[in-house]
Amino acid sequence: MKKCILSAVCAAVLMLAGCGASDSSNADSASASGSQNAAGEDQSLQKVLDNGKLVLGLDATFKPMGYTDENDQIVGFDIDVASEVCSRLGVTLETYGVNWDTKEVDLDAGTIDCIWNGLSVSEERQKVMLMSEPYMKNKMVFVVNSGSDIASLDDLKGKTVSVQNGSTAQETLAAADISADITVTELSTNVEALNQLELGMCDAAFLDSVVADYEINSGRAFKILDEGLYEEDYAIGFRLGDKALCDKISEILGEMKADGKLAEISTKWFGSDVTTIG
Repeated sequence: MKKCILSAVCAAVLMLAGCGASDSSNADSASASGSQNAAGEDQSLQKVLDNGKLVLGLDATFKPMGYTDENDQIVGFDIDVASEVCSRLGVTLETYGVNWDTKEVDLDAGTIDCIWNGLSVSEERQKVMLMSEPYMKNKMVFVVNSGSDIASLDDLKGKTVSVQNGSTAQETLAAADISADITVTELSTNVEALNQLELGMCDAAFLDSVVADYEINSGRAFKILDEGLYEEDYAIGFRLGDKALCDKISEILGEMKADGKLAEISTKWFGSDVTTIG
């Protein structure tokens, strides 16, 4: 996830007082500073209201958070929540497919207003994005075929494990002790990782538990190892200076939690309210 192009941007931003404010004329610095006018005022919320739409960046294969269904429609838990937020905000939701490995580039370029698609909070991401309050918990797990004799981390030694490139699963796996004893195959999406697992092209896949649970509940013959590596939070990612937009969406999510709408959407996708907003 460490991008050279973003390192320079992040360094410039973090040197400034305040969240993303910049007097520099440098294009990259201006991009990372958020949607500000000449006076340095945060116009991120007003920009969305004026445009009449919120552009949401996502990996459109990430079930059940946001993905393309059999009717070629973008659906999912995050999409339903974002649609309700947009309705209350008085704008239209527009989705935009991104390469998960370079999603921060689309965000900083202004192509999208946020990344909202099972985005895990990490220290590296917090350096280059403004993260909302977490709204859901997740765990990184190893998945194997149901007939596999792999039952523990020790059993993975000498095996091949697939992981999504640009994901926190990739970061977590690379930092884990087990990484020295396995061969890691980096792929573009979790779908590819699970397909390779199903075809016997790898021995395990390492990914989000919400994805694994969804696929298993959908009838795919996988099982999750009891030993995972890391628990994390999902949040929405914004440009570093876009605090007004982040705060407004967080406010609406709080209202949805209070009036039961968030629980209703969560129950639709997960069978109960798994959200963590206070």
